[in-house]
Amino acid sequence: MASVPPGTPCWADLATPELDAARRFYPELFGWTGRVDAEPEAGGYTTFLLGGRAVAGAGQPAVPDQVPIWSTYVATDEADLVAGRVQRAGGQVVVPPFEVFDRGRMAVFTDPAGAAFSVWQPMAFPGAEVFDVPGAMSWTELVTPDPDGARTFYELVFGWQPEEEPMGQAAYTGWRLGDRMVAGMMPPRGADFPADSPAYWSVYFSVADADATAAHAAELGGSILVPPRDIPAGRTAALRDPHGALFSVITLTPPPP
Repeated sequence: MASVPPGTPCWADLATPELDAARRFYPELFGWTGRVDAEPEAGGYTTFLLGGRAVAGAGQPAVPDQVPIWSTYVATDEADLVAGRVQRAGGQVVVPPFEVFDRGRMAVFTDPAGAAFSVWQPMAFPGAEVFDVPGAMSWTELVTPDPDGARTFYELVFGWQPEEEPMGQAAYTGWRLGDRMVAGMMPPRGADFPADSPAYWSVYFSVADADATAAHAAELGGSILVPPRDIPAGRTAALRDPHGALFSVITLTPPPP
């Protein structure tokens, strides 16, 4: 896949002050190689590749005291238009739309509950070039204490239609755009996610074996936040890298024949 439709998550990148360590940890975990941006102004921004195709990125944080964090980017045809929608829907424009060399235009926002997300208006760079295979981004999910507010906000901003999904005893919302489910949402749950937790977007990477990947992440200096468990979509685990950035992995359940 060379690009995704507007309104669909298309890219994820890591902001971390320990960029050299990230360039070691994630390739070892996912089988990635790294391509460092040659532009001096890029600050060593690294595009991670899987089989020569872009899957994710990593760069220095925008501010010195920013904690390491994975960010979700949603594709758009017009970043400025999205910025206006975010403001009218009650969100905040953290970084107004700007051009990233000749690659595209991006902007950073927060929703009314404080969850940060970005948009990407592609030019020379479309975003991730492969999805849903081991080592590639597979899903993005909002964890928020205000699901009702999020349903309204993201429908106004991206046109997403919320649909309640079965997920055992927990409430889960899928967001549909046209005929495709593009993202998910759930409230905080469990001891590691108290009800007053701040809202955030989580990125899921597909792996061949969630248990083995979680164990390998711990061997590499990361930590297992939520041990591997089964959900309808597959087997998943929530992890942190050695410097605290949260991400998830999932072994997808094969579709029925």
